[in-house]
Amino acid sequence: MDWGTLVATLSGGSIAISGTVLADYLRHRREDQRGGGARRRAVYLEFITAAEACFTRLRHLAQSPGEESDLEAATRAALREGGIQEVRERLFIEASAGVAGAGQGMFEQLRALRRAVASGAGAESAVFHEAYHPYIAAVWAYRVAVREELEGQSLTPAAFGWATWDAKDRCPVCRETAAAGA
Repeated sequence: MDWGTLVATLSGGSIAISGTVLADYLRHRREDQRGGGARRRAVYLEFITAAEACFTRLRHLAQSPGEESDLEAATRAALREGGIQEVRERLFIEASAGVAGAGQGMFEQLRALRRAVASGAGAESAVFHEAYHPYIAAVWAYRVAVREELEGQSLTPAAFGWATWDAKDRCPVCRETAAAGA
């Protein structure tokens, strides 16, 4: 028996099997990373979509606050029916720390807006706008955080020809209020 041939065959087989296992491991790792990125992107979009649904309902309530007999219950229902709490939990699990923090900031501002509407603030009132503009700024902060994470590109208000994210400079109600106060 020639031991050299046997050792060479076993060594070659070991190298081939090791290479196959390593290649398979790397392929699965890349697929997992792509799958994780797709899950995060889906949750990020789902969160901002749920926030928009809640905001739309709150804005509708603020446009006609006298139509609801219990604004507190109606505003709480707006957040519950929009599904923001459930998506927020998934966001905390899937998101990076930066996006989760921006999402939490947006959620807190949405809750502040809900409290303003629940207190009877109409859409044209100063109370509504004091809650609305920080919410819009938080929405943009969330969008910027998501874009930076997913694409490595940032957004600035100047990209849209704006001075700030909170939209106060473009808000006719806030401009009118400022002009009346001056």
